[in-house]
Amino acid sequence: MRRLAVVCVLAALLGGCGLGAGDKVSSDVDVRVTRDFGRTSVGHVELGRAPQGETVMRVLTRNFDVKTRFGGGFVQQIADVAGGREAGRRVDWFYYVNGIESAVGAAERRVAAGDRIWWDRHDWGAAMRIPAVVGSFPEPFLSGQGGKRLPVRLDCARGAERPCNEVATRLKNAGVTGIARSSIGVGAEDGVLRIVIGGWPEVRRDVAAQRIERGPAESGVYARLGPDGRRIQLLDDRGQPVRSIGAGSGLVAATAAGDQAPTWVVTGTDDVGVAAAAAAIDENRLQDRFALAIEAGRGIDLPVAQEERSS
Repeated sequence: MRRLAVVCVLAALLGGCGLGAGDKVSSDVDVRVTRDFGRTSVGHVELGRAPQGETVMRVLTRNFDVKTRFGGGFVQQIADVAGGREAGRRVDWFYYVNGIESAVGAAERRVAAGDRIWWDRHDWGAAMRIPAVVGSFPEPFLSGQGGKRLPVRLDCARGAERPCNEVATRLKNAGVTGIARSSIGVGAEDGVLRIVIGGWPEVRRDVAAQRIERGPAESGVYARLGPDGRRIQLLDDRGQPVRSIGAGSGLVAATAAGDQAPTWVVTGTDDVGVAAAAAAIDENRLQDRFALAIEAGRGIDLPVAQEERSS
């Protein structure tokens, strides 16, 4: 199983670092706690309805053994897993609500009905900001942020009608409604969640998606593609290359440009890879994943664990 600049990193360290605007489909609140980019579960609770006025921090401390610092605004330890240094690297606790990194501390963030709250302790040396993750699907498309649904738009590459239809069907089956479509290059709209779908040479025309080429420090995604998109380079926790995957390989990841709503990317090295990525839009396959690569039909959690590095 499984941060805008320095200011945002500091905000994140004070309880986590995400965005926010419909009615919710579910009132249940789900809290997951993991470590090392979701690879190891620390705990999971389903709370039912969100207590009125409750904050993310209160929900955490009511359900887990938590140690805090700085007046209760900074999570230092959950259960027996502490932040600090590990193998000489900085590791700390961060949280996401419906798959979006929060822009305020956990003591300030109010819980809304249907929220999926995910705490993860991980190395942040390679990426000070990870603006969005895929492991809370069907969020954020189903419930949005702050108790408000957000519009959803699919930006489809030319010739990618089939994988675009596949993604649309999977969203609808998860309860997402009002899905709009557009072509790549139209650009982002304020408060609109987008999924950009197609082969990388066209997907990279999207400003948010192109950040993936510049590595996790820019995108928060532990994979890189070159302009031709023929290979996907898989990175470890430190942002270092482990190996690359080629023909028939896909990638499902989420990123954001500035303070825009997240952009999901469903892409591949070729048509087969794009189809494989579209087919991976599934709650069970994405759960607790920061991002997912697909090779020969097999999912590869990103970043790649140190112990999985090739010799």
